[in-house]
Amino acid sequence: MALTVAIQMDPIESVKIDADSTFALALEAQARGHSLLYYGPRQLFFRDGMVGATVRPLQVRDVEGDHFTVGEPCVYDLSKADVVLLRQDPPFDMTYITTTHLLERLQPKTLVSNDPAEVRNAPEKLLATQFADLIAPTLIASDPAQIRAFRDEHKDIILKPLYSNGGAGVFRLRPDDENLGALLEMFAAFYREPIMVQRYLPEVRKGDKRIILIDGEIAGAINRVPAVGEARSNMHVGGRAQPTALTARDREICAALGPELKKRDLIFVGIDVIGDYLTEINVTSPTGIQEVKRFGGPDGAKLIWDAIERRLKGSG
Repeated sequence: MALTVAIQMDPIESVKIDADSTFALALEAQARGHSLLYYGPRQLFFRDGMVGATVRPLQVRDVEGDHFTVGEPCVYDLSKADVVLLRQDPPFDMTYITTTHLLERLQPKTLVSNDPAEVRNAPEKLLATQFADLIAPTLIASDPAQIRAFRDEHKDIILKPLYSNGGAGVFRLRPDDENLGALLEMFAAFYREPIMVQRYLPEVRKGDKRIILIDGEIAGAINRVPAVGEARSNMHVGGRAQPTALTARDREICAALGPELKKRDLIFVGIDVIGDYLTEINVTSPTGIQEVKRFGGPDGAKLIWDAIERRLKGSG
């Protein structure tokens, strides 16, 4: 089954080939004989009923400093592709949302993964609130009075932008910290959306577990341990990946989420678990499959392409 695969992603020259999940997916697609086209979200357009993009043919190789070759750009009707991979990183802003509306027009003729309508309806921090019995005490609000009341109750808290990623804009406030007012002013100045506030989970010092779910099934996990003096465990900000084993609670969380994710056609999902609590469900551009494989886990890129090809054959 030789396919034409268009990948909507961030600049190919900036990817870290030993960590980037999109790069791993491109390598696996190429190994299966699929043809690759590459474009960024700003190259996507709608004109006279056509959803198109200015694309470049792409070849990838696992060679540091020489990991890709692109051909000449050309205008391409994306409905002619068999698969479009929606893989650019957040922020999950109106630009991102607009791309999901455009890509949705390609279906069902062209398979878009993850499903753009479901990505639009499932921003990572908000989707987790659908499973209120699995998440830590959480507030989503703009009202400073609500945020102060939550802090009065829980004392040690985490503040996060609702639609950011990679640990950007995440703050921990201890009970004696006097910066809440200043932080609320900063959030109001830089973000129009509400803030997510959660009770701080001290278990994060032991790690923030990233569990990969492919087609609703567990496909490995890694533990991300924060650097000394850092409240965030994201690898973008110095978190250290290490192997891990799943607990009974981890499996309980995955069993609760799996059927819903599969129903939504969210093929590749990365969930975050701290201690006994689900914290995020990452559906926009999840990562972690290279680290899982490196620590002896399944090859997530192969499993993802197996799932995509099953859908194209009508058995997914």
